[in-house]
Amino acid sequence: MITQSTIASSIAISGIGLHSGHRINMKLRPAEAGTGIIFHRREGERTVSIEAVSANVVDTRLATVLGKGGLSVSTVEHLLAALRAFSIDNLHIDIDGPEVPILDGSAVPFVDLLQQAGTRNLKRSRKFLAIRKPLTLVDGEKRISLIPSRFFRITYDIAFTHPCIGIQHLSTKVTRESFCTGLAPARTFGFLQEVEYLKANGLARGGSLENAVVIAEDRILNPEGLRFADEFVRHKILDAIGDFSLLGYPLLGHMRAFKSGHDLNHRMSEKILASPECWKLVEFPEQTEEVEHLVPPVFSPELAFSKY
Repeated sequence: MITQSTIASSIAISGIGLHSGHRINMKLRPAEAGTGIIFHRREGERTVSIEAVSANVVDTRLATVLGKGGLSVSTVEHLLAALRAFSIDNLHIDIDGPEVPILDGSAVPFVDLLQQAGTRNLKRSRKFLAIRKPLTLVDGEKRISLIPSRFFRITYDIAFTHPCIGIQHLSTKVTRESFCTGLAPARTFGFLQEVEYLKANGLARGGSLENAVVIAEDRILNPEGLRFADEFVRHKILDAIGDFSLLGYPLLGHMRAFKSGHDLNHRMSEKILASPECWKLVEFPEQTEEVEHLVPPVFSPELAFSKY
């Protein structure tokens, strides 16, 4: 049986919040089967438990923000993406500030953390959300579609007029290996003019060249340059993995996105959950790294454009 999992041992990490600029402490603790991912947000003597599910998304303007009971946790997407890549279904996350530490702006520190903690299988089967019929969401130029697939694949396109970015395209099957080597190192990015505006308005106080790729009018300001020639589209895929983990189940489907971001990702998640006729929860009878041979393909005219 493909079973749920958690981390094998507790582990802690601290870092600066991108917007608050404050030092934030976070501890990851194992959780029992069926718990899900829960942030325990502490402020003073008060602690609010916030489940990492789409229904608790309260803001998507600058990052994905989860909230409940008057408290919130921002910039959760990088951590959630790493948890999904490592197939962590159940976890307690103690956090004493309003945002997950930005660290180096990528998911690599969380990958390192999870590798250090290790994983433990639990005695309950894991359910996957398998797309059975196509879904599409369009907002002006922005677009996301999902079609049936035997595994989780993301095809992403971005288009910026800026010469340092331009048009970038990447299609990747999302596995732990592909995430760790090709997606996790990709950093968040922003334009210098936008960063200056945010700082003038009391945001991005913790932002620096150490935790983001900053783009000026004609060049990348980071002295070390980019980690990938297409680092920007890779980071967009990283964000999408984290955002769609809020479905509450690992996704089996081929996502194709154009100019999407946190807001459209969240709206698509809500559309999926509101369209149960387009998906099915499935379980698998044997433990394996690959599940695609266990999922029967579903025909759709859109599949003519892709193998899956």
